[in-house]
Amino acid sequence: MKGIILAGGYGSRLHPITLAVSKQLLPVNDKPLIYYPLSALMLADVRDILIIAMPDDIPQLSRLLGDGSQLGISLSYAAQPVPQGLAEAFLIGADHIGDDEVALVLGDNIFHGNGFYDLLAEHRRNIDGCVLFGYPVTDPERYGVGEVDETGRLLSLEEKPEKPRSNLAVTGLYFYDRDVVEIARQVRPSARGELEITDVNRYYLEAGRARLVTFGRGFAWLDAGTPQSLLHASQYVHTLEDRQGVRIACLEEVALRMGFIDADACHRLGAKLSRSGYGEYVMAVASELAG
Repeated sequence: MKGIILAGGYGSRLHPITLAVSKQLLPVNDKPLIYYPLSALMLADVRDILIIAMPDDIPQLSRLLGDGSQLGISLSYAAQPVPQGLAEAFLIGADHIGDDEVALVLGDNIFHGNGFYDLLAEHRRNIDGCVLFGYPVTDPERYGVGEVDETGRLLSLEEKPEKPRSNLAVTGLYFYDRDVVEIARQVRPSARGELEITDVNRYYLEAGRARLVTFGRGFAWLDAGTPQSLLHASQYVHTLEDRQGVRIACLEEVALRMGFIDADACHRLGAKLSRSGYGEYVMAVASELAG
């Protein structure tokens, strides 16, 4: 399975902050925002990942993450000069996807909760169509909303409905089979000239090949695309990390625990950041797991 992080867009909801810096480089507690969606793909055992971003943002992201080899993964970059909808990611990334399945995650989404790894591992196997991930919300009229039957089969999709049929918001994490590129090519632009991912998902829905997996109680899904949500995300991460003594979305730890790198490599990565608490944590994890 290939991976795509859609980190494009102007970040206009965060202006003036994002007039000079990519939204994905803004801090969520002690690490850049892009660490969180990247860690989600790594936990899904996705190691070949394309990051799609605005042309001016690619050098900064590349400086931060490089080619990914230090984490035992492969990172490449592609430009999206003008944001034209989420489904454009499949057209920009068509060569990257090739004949493989693909996991798409939005660059400002944060996922955290017990059993996340197991859930990803279960649903990335034998994908026939698309797998969407739903999250119960109190204000579903603000989101794309999915309605499912008792087996998880998707029955309907509505974009910001006035009278939602369920309270399950469709999150920014998606798994697709190898047909998605051709399907995206058939999608007609919306009135705003964008290729809507909901239209791609509806294609699978109408073919009876769409499932919606619900994140359970105790799971957190955060969209850090506004000043308020960015602050709330930082507070959430800080509280958990401070009380539990662990780091959320620590890429070096994820790479070590997934078997992408060994303990020595992990320790070396931490040593480069040893003057920070983050670096000290990475070295401590590496030492703990060295045996």
